[in-house]
Formats: sequence, structure tokens, C-alpha cells
Amino acid sequence: MTIILFLKGVVVGLSMAVPVGPIGILCIRRTLLEGRLSGFVSALGLATADVLFGCIAGFGLTFISDFLISQQFWLRLIGGLFLCAIGLKVFMTEFVEREAPLRGKGLVGAYTSMFFLTLTYPMTILIFLGVFAGLGIGSARGNYLSIAALVLGVFTGSMLWWAILSSFIGSLRDKFKTQNWLWVNKISGILITGFGLAVLLSLIL
Repeated sequence: MTIILFLKGVVVGLSMAVPVGPIGILCIRRTLLEGRLSGFVSALGLATADVLFGCIAGFGLTFISDFLISQQFWLRLIGGLFLCAIGLKVFMTEFVEREAPLRGKGLVGAYTSMFFLTLTYPMTILIFLGVFAGLGIGSARGNYLSIAALVLGVFTGSMLWWAILSSFIGSLRDKFKTQNWLWVNKISGILITGFGLAVLLSLIL
């Protein structure tokens, strides 16, 4: 039963990771500019935040989930503004020089930036609650092992996708010329800013 839930979690993790959002675009851009490891570590920060949300939802930490959901306006406002700022900064970058692969503190920064940015979207908790309900897993009471297996599966599925994607994107890194790097910035900047504006508009519509 636990193994089956883990495998179902892997499928859920893959289905959540495949649709690339603004944070995913940042991970892809980092992979292109800084190498496979930087992109993978950035994705690790994203997946860790998702696991945290899964634990909050699954283990019945309602006081935390209720607080995060009640404060979603401010969290999404901060996240939307942050995405717009990042998108504009990326778009306005005219000169791009491929950077050396990150090490040490650079990787820590790549991880933490994606982790905290993902935390600005607490509605992921509701996704996990829906998954738990769909699989017939109640909140916490007596189901700790089942919930842990499912959340671990989601994390594994997400990281499996990003391992494959970062490896593929990283293989294209050496084929990019200077003009291609500029287009990466322009396209990434437009997409990230667009996502940020969509988040901000969702607050007033």
C-alpha cells in the first residue's frame, strides 16, 4: 500500500512539475546561464517548498494552513510584484555572458531564492488536500506513513522531471551563441513579467 502511494505520488509530482510556470522559467534560465547543477538546485528549492506545503496539508497542521491561506492576498501581492521585478530585470539585461557554474554560496542562493519565492503561493496546500481526498487519505489521524509516502513520491516525481529537463537544457548550453543568450533574456523576461501581472490582476478580478 505504501509503495503504491509512493508511486502515485511520483505521478502527481510529475504532473505538477511538467506545466512550467514562472519559477520553472527561472530554473530553465539558470540552467542555460549557469549550468545543470544550478538549474537542478534551483528546482530543488521549488520542490522543497511544495513538500513543505504537502506536509502542512497532510499532517493536519491547520493553524499553519489557515494562516497562510488567510494571508494569501499579501503573499500573492508580494510574489506578483517580485515576479514583475525579476522579469523586468531579466528583460532589460542587454549583455549576457555565460557564467561559470555556481559553487558554494551561489548554489545556496539559487536554492533559497526559489524556495522562498514558491512559498508566496500557499494555494498549493489546496492542491495537496485535493490529492489526499482523491486518494482517500484523511488528514493525519493514523495515516502518517501513507501521507509521508505520498509526499515523498511527489517530491521524487518533481525532482525526476527537473533532473531530466535540466540535463537536456544543460546539453544545449554550449550550442548557444551571444544573440541566443539575448533572446533567452527577452523571452524569459516577458514570460515572467506576464505571470507576475497575472497574479496581480487575479487579486482585483
